[in-house]
Amino acid sequence: MLQYLQQLWETSSLSPHGICLLWRPELIWTHVTADALIGLAYYSIPIALAYFVSHRNDIQFGWVFWAFALFILACGTTHFMAIYTLWVPDYGTEALIKIVTAALSVVTAVGLWPLLPKALAIPSTDDLRRVNEELKQQIKERNEALAALQSEKTERLKTEDMLRQAQKMEAVGQLTGGIAHDFNNLLTIIIGNLERLDTQLRDQPDALRRVKNAMEGAARGAALTQKLLAFGRRQPMSPERLDANVLVEGMAELIRRAVGETIEVKFALAQGAWPVEVDRNQLENALINLAVNARDAMPEGGEFTIESRNLIDPVIGEGERIKGHFTLLSVSDSGEGMTADVLSRVFEPFFTTKPVGEGSGLGLSQVYGFVKQSNGHIDIVSAPNRGTQVRLFLPRAAAQSEAAEAASALPLGGSPLGQPG
Repeated sequence: MLQYLQQLWETSSLSPHGICLLWRPELIWTHVTADALIGLAYYSIPIALAYFVSHRNDIQFGWVFWAFALFILACGTTHFMAIYTLWVPDYGTEALIKIVTAALSVVTAVGLWPLLPKALAIPSTDDLRRVNEELKQQIKERNEALAALQSEKTERLKTEDMLRQAQKMEAVGQLTGGIAHDFNNLLTIIIGNLERLDTQLRDQPDALRRVKNAMEGAARGAALTQKLLAFGRRQPMSPERLDANVLVEGMAELIRRAVGETIEVKFALAQGAWPVEVDRNQLENALINLAVNARDAMPEGGEFTIESRNLIDPVIGEGERIKGHFTLLSVSDSGEGMTADVLSRVFEPFFTTKPVGEGSGLGLSQVYGFVKQSNGHIDIVSAPNRGTQVRLFLPRAAAQSEAAEAASALPLGGSPLGQPG
């Protein structure tokens, strides 16, 4: 083996390749230039492959890139040896380099062919793009489903809150009405006995004065029980057919005096408003109560507006649609408005945001009871610094022809009326 290697590197009996080219410079330097450029290109390719593989940990079959890098590096070395052997007949070293190159090429080829099926199984760019689009579509559908589920959950919670609020108001109304009814009966007895004492004590001024004071207290108690009975929908009522527009116009001067000179009063009454069948006195009291509340909400002045219109199947509150034909009386102010917490309790009896001694908290609860006892509906739209709008939906008194309905009714869409500005 040692002798074989010695003979392999024996160069004394060999001639360099330059002799074959007759040492013609144009041939020699053409070969040198070409082999040098090829060798440099072959050396740069392994560097690029090595840099690429070392910076991409996600590359599959990375060892193939390293095999190609070594194989190409060996090929480049053979071209530099071709330049060297133009002048030095070191064909033994050149042979060894070719053997190494051959071995590397065989190993690379043998390792590459079995990888072809696996490489072809790797998704192409188009496949990945298509899968990505499908994934985006699935994510979109999932998000839409989640949004629909969340919306359904929100609607269910909203409906449950509305049901609980209605049940609470119903329970409070029944309790309040029952207590007020019994208390009113007791006051009737007390007032009756005080009236008898009033006739029997004409000649006793001091005792008569005490009786009169007791009568005044009992009268105030009776007025309070009437308000509680109104909230509990147990007050005696005398409904009559009336034109709400005519009633509002007749109260115009009274309303202006109630709100004061610093507040501008406006009326927007729709022509042909349907007649309603309600207690005239109770409707007048309700409008005066709302006017006083609006005045207290606008201490620096503002606008107070009463509107009327005809509605078919309107939407009230948090999206609840009520069936039927209604005449709407809308009372709006440009005052300070109410927060959500206050708005959720505004119809409760004795609930008030006014200072102690300035309000009983029964005004809106009395209006609520009157509207409900009249088979109508009431809701409030309000927000801080956006004013307040109280809407009374009073059922019409008599049916009209379909042509008249179509001509005079204004359909109310899926959202509540706008808040006063």
